[in-house]
Amino acid sequence: MTDLEKIEIIKSRRKTLSLEVRPDGRVVARAPLRAPKYAIREFVEKHEAWLEKHLKQAEEWREQKKQVEKLTESEIRALAEKALEVIPERVRYYAPLIGVTYGRITIRNQRTRWGSCSAKGNLNFNCLLMLTPPEVLDSVVVHELCHRREMNHSGRFYEEILKVFPDYFLWDRWLKENGPALQARL
Repeated sequence: MTDLEKIEIIKSRRKTLSLEVRPDGRVVARAPLRAPKYAIREFVEKHEAWLEKHLKQAEEWREQKKQVEKLTESEIRALAEKALEVIPERVRYYAPLIGVTYGRITIRNQRTRWGSCSAKGNLNFNCLLMLTPPEVLDSVVVHELCHRREMNHSGRFYEEILKVFPDYFLWDRWLKENGPALQARL
């Protein structure tokens, strides 16, 4: 997999290198603007075992997706209605614990995201969270509310999460392992 020709390279004003395996099996390397090709190649080679593992997971996910029963429009609508009742209640519970305010809450049915937070404090959540354990829903709510303090995924961001939700990584792992099968139902 060390053939850089098969890897999409995105250069930006970042300071570090990173790798991403997309659900369709594409590999993306993100690099600082001035990173030379040899440094990117070395980084990819150093993380070859990680890449192979995640490429295998992406392949398994694509196979699962072929076999998953799709939700009907009425089932998706019902999930969204339930989410409109449940999620704002969880946001109202956690926001004062984190010490943040928020704007509008929107429920969506998305194939790739579980939640997001805009710079204005508007929160978006995936209606499929209604199919997860309550702890997973809470982990996503806390994650998005903590973006009101840190609009990144730095160490400080995760420190904020763990102050309020110490089991975050356990439920985040559950979502990483089981979420793709749920998203495949859309």
